[in-house]
Amino acid sequence: MKFTRLGNSGLMVSRLCLGCMSYGDTTKGWHGDWLLGEDESRPFFRAALEAGINFFDTANVYSGGTSEEITGKLLNEMAQRDEIVVATKAYFPWRQAPNAGGNSRKSLMQAVDDSLTRLGMDYIDLFQIHRWDDATPIEETMEALHDIVKAGKARYIGASSMYAWQFAKAQETARANGWTPFIAMQNQLNLLYREEEREMLPLCEDEGVGVIPWSPLARGRLARQLGEETVRSATDGVGKMLYSDEDEADRAIINALAGMAEARGVAMASLALAWHFTRPAMTAPIIGATRPHHIDAAVAAVELELSDEEVSALEAPYRPKWPTGMGMPMGAMDKVTVKDV
Repeated sequence: MKFTRLGNSGLMVSRLCLGCMSYGDTTKGWHGDWLLGEDESRPFFRAALEAGINFFDTANVYSGGTSEEITGKLLNEMAQRDEIVVATKAYFPWRQAPNAGGNSRKSLMQAVDDSLTRLGMDYIDLFQIHRWDDATPIEETMEALHDIVKAGKARYIGASSMYAWQFAKAQETARANGWTPFIAMQNQLNLLYREEEREMLPLCEDEGVGVIPWSPLARGRLARQLGEETVRSATDGVGKMLYSDEDEADRAIINALAGMAEARGVAMASLALAWHFTRPAMTAPIIGATRPHHIDAAVAAVELELSDEEVSALEAPYRPKWPTGMGMPMGAMDKVTVKDV
């Protein structure tokens, strides 16, 4: 495994991050039938650690908090705390009630304490706001995050999926007040969705912020031939919202990827992940793993190098898309259930 610093911080992380959204109780909170319980999840944490992955990402709303519980329990059993980097997130409502969500001082202070309890840890390495909150002044959010760091509850802070101007505003607010800045941006980036290349990636490169993209395989679409179906692809409402199976440009990209993978004798997922390491400010794609070969394919990607010609062939069919995944106004949260997010 290769390692690098997260942004311009001194924090060393593996070039892959294991996303723990897939591990949790299927009867609680977000997501669907592809989730793995504690016993089923155990081999994937072990395999990730044995492969050299030291970076793990979850969120307070994944499976009603049970993702954090499983992540914390298994990592506490299997790893030395000072050798691993644990990231979690807050923003989306954990209950349909006032203050049970968002980026207010009250909500973030409650969220970080609840996450620490579920993880069974004394601190979080990377505490992230899951989205931008229009209803809370950014000064309130950044000061609360700074106080969380100074209280020792988090070592660093990050953000996820917002417009570049919002991220720049947050960073400048922190700088102007002597508060802790973000060191990481967790945004949507893959061969089927490259809109972050317009402004967010150049901003992160300029600011020394590490990029840790979610959905690097487009919810599995870049890991299999067209027409192949899995339990997740059949039941994943978010995936169907983000990616259209009838998009001709997307289909051309998947076909190009499949042909290249066959020619090189590697997995489609490996090539799709290797492409990320050609992007500016890239630190570690966040990979999901629910089958043993998922981690093998991801680890292989770290050593793969793509030629300029191969990159061009994979990118050529792309057509611009309407920005997605940026978040939602707090006023809409009362009408949203965890199944909709």
